[in-house]
Amino acid sequence: MIQDIYPHVLNNRYAERRDPIQTDQVFLFEANSVLVKTEGEHIELPEVKDIDTEDLIYLFSIDETAYYMCESNVKAPDGYEYAEMRALMSVQWEPEYTAYALMTGYHLYDWYRNNRYCGHCGHEMIHDDTERAQLCPECGHKEYPRINPAVIVGVINGDQILLTRYRIRGNMNALVAGFTEIGETREQTVAREVMEETGLKVKNIRYHKSQPWGIAQDLLMGFYCDVDGDDTITMDAGELKYACWVNREDIVLQPRNYSLTNEMMKRFKEGLSC
Repeated sequence: MIQDIYPHVLNNRYAERRDPIQTDQVFLFEANSVLVKTEGEHIELPEVKDIDTEDLIYLFSIDETAYYMCESNVKAPDGYEYAEMRALMSVQWEPEYTAYALMTGYHLYDWYRNNRYCGHCGHEMIHDDTERAQLCPECGHKEYPRINPAVIVGVINGDQILLTRYRIRGNMNALVAGFTEIGETREQTVAREVMEETGLKVKNIRYHKSQPWGIAQDLLMGFYCDVDGDDTITMDAGELKYACWVNREDIVLQPRNYSLTNEMMKRFKEGLSC
């Protein structure tokens, strides 16, 4: 999955931030795009030495390289151009861990741009000096990075699994997915989302693993479960354009092994423990 970057190590401790050096990396985001240079499958981010500004916000480090976000409007270095985030996540990055850096950086960028003013008193926020937070200097209110809990669900019916495709951007196979609502446990979210999207009851809900998915500010939690009783699918046509039971051998995986969804489909396809 995209976060499996070993032997590289992510350090997201804000208290350990440092001043930028010339070879550190910089994210220049513009709406839902980011400035990059592409050469074949090799994708580069600009370095500090390429950017004519000191207006940089420390985000995190991977190994000895720090990553920053630039809030100013600066001239794009030669050879770089803006590319749409979701399009970039469909190609193979080299080095691969840069894709994880990009997704994590976008998560923070989206949070910073949506929390410029205090939700309590309306005053302009500032960056806190001691932790990753937006601080209101007027009333003292703090905002921390938003993380949305969501579930990915592999519903199993013997040697078949329930595959879906979503109505919006649904060009690849997926599993049932959805966000946790107020007052719900993760297991209740699983049962509710499966029922809402496909009309199926489930049992034997079991946790698989989790994944940060920064492009949507999500923390995805993967579960497998078994269909309970009638396996007739009643698809929510407003949410999905496809929902069907698929045999192991007929599963078509996603082109990149970035997502928890793809890993869960792959495990079932290969007959591994689910």
